[in-house]
Amino acid sequence: MYDGARVEYDAIVVLSFGGPESPDDVIPFLENVLRGRNVPRERMLAVAEHYYHFGGRSPINDQNRALIRALEAELAAHGPKLPVYWGNRNWHPLLADTMAQMRDDGVRNALAFATSAWSSYSGCRQYREDIARAIEKVGEGAPRIEKIRHFHNHPGFLGVMAERCREALAQLTDPCLIFTAHSVPLALAETSRYVEQIEEACRLTAELAGHPSWRQVYQSRSGPSTQPWLEPDILDHLRELAADGVREVVVAPIGFISDHMEVLYDLDYEASHLASELGVKMVRAGTPGTHPRFISMIRELILERTAGAPARFLGDQGPSGMLCQPDCCALPSRPGSLSRL
Repeated sequence: MYDGARVEYDAIVVLSFGGPESPDDVIPFLENVLRGRNVPRERMLAVAEHYYHFGGRSPINDQNRALIRALEAELAAHGPKLPVYWGNRNWHPLLADTMAQMRDDGVRNALAFATSAWSSYSGCRQYREDIARAIEKVGEGAPRIEKIRHFHNHPGFLGVMAERCREALAQLTDPCLIFTAHSVPLALAETSRYVEQIEEACRLTAELAGHPSWRQVYQSRSGPSTQPWLEPDILDHLRELAADGVREVVVAPIGFISDHMEVLYDLDYEASHLASELGVKMVRAGTPGTHPRFISMIRELILERTAGAPARFLGDQGPSGMLCQPDCCALPSRPGSLSRL
């Protein structure tokens, strides 16, 4: 955990969720995701069909490769000139294997950039737990790794999301702007700043996009019906809007930094098909991906730790995640959930 002291860093590691790269990978990958969780096998098999729908290959790994290439080019051009590694939680390259390679390469202190903007268990604390487990597995000589802060209100993130929204809004005449983020169990939401960060990011993005009228919903719920999750769900909300006479919507997946499976299946497939059935024209806004300003933002976050650069942010909440407290984003009880981030 970062303690505020200045450290000489010699590498960057990108932390992500991971995803299958072939049909044969799908079930082993989902078994990794579900290990220790009380999720019925039929639910896992249902989610597996989402991957098979796209040929059994998640786009997330290719998107991370593209992000890493862009970040390497950014650091080579503008510094700091640090090597970039990549480790996943649930599929190859697994973080422990990456950390062993870093040790063999002589890396002693590294910064970690997680592909999540938010304060939440799965988006922040669990990555720190992943780091601790990987260090234990690698053993002597394992590098020290510190996670850099959340970026939910960084202008490099919000500015790009606003640009993506403007591009989508321009394709319609009088659209309703809907922001989506991954739903989580209420018990998890109560242990973090996830909800307030999402709400602030939506408000700021809408203002930057020049579209102050907006709605904020959730998507990709995967837990049992008896467990309360954040609502409203995007599909339910589309039905309500159609009943109210809305005929054009822009859906902006602000909770995600790239067009991975939960964007492609839950929005481009499920939500888009439902909108069509309801007689609603839907345009989905893009995600940051490898937009140059987003990649530049990652460099800025690195410079905050390597060079004491000032932390840039918009809104009233200020930079968060600079110093993670022991009880932040705690897991009150292991939720029976299945995330496909």
